[in-house]
Amino acid sequence: MKNKIPNNSGLQGFYGLRKDQQDAIRLMFPHDLTDEKIGKKIGRTTRTLRKWKNDPEFIKAQRQYNYIAAKDYVPEAITTLHDVMQESKSDMARITAANSILKLSGMLSDNSTPELDKAKIRKANADARVAEARAKALEDAGAAGITKIVFSDDLKPDKEGDSK
Repeated sequence: MKNKIPNNSGLQGFYGLRKDQQDAIRLMFPHDLTDEKIGKKIGRTTRTLRKWKNDPEFIKAQRQYNYIAAKDYVPEAITTLHDVMQESKSDMARITAANSILKLSGMLSDNSTPELDKAKIRKANADARVAEARAKALEDAGAAGITKIVFSDDLKPDKEGDSK
């Protein structure tokens, strides 16, 4: 089976699976094979493959494998996105490519817009100002001679004969 990735690549979950499950994952990644074709290649039924695909350990292992295996394609994908962004005649294609590059770099998320980001910054600044005002008010209250007394009922009684 090709697409062999070294054992030390962060795929503990993947390498913890049986060989037939590993083979199924390898066949699922780069190909658009049907479950029936994959099942025939590894000697399992489509029902078994469906069962595996719903197993949390199999899903985790598949994600691990896909992440590691996809790394080989990242440079070419970024180059393609860059080319589309620079050379496409379609504004929409250029914008989509630019958004994809920004998302991949972590500079933009699906839940992010410039307006939303600015609003989040304003809220964080406001929260910081409120916290500073509260701290100042407590500090001023202490300086004004106000003493805060805290009562606690979880004290243990002294032992008899204890001279403390």
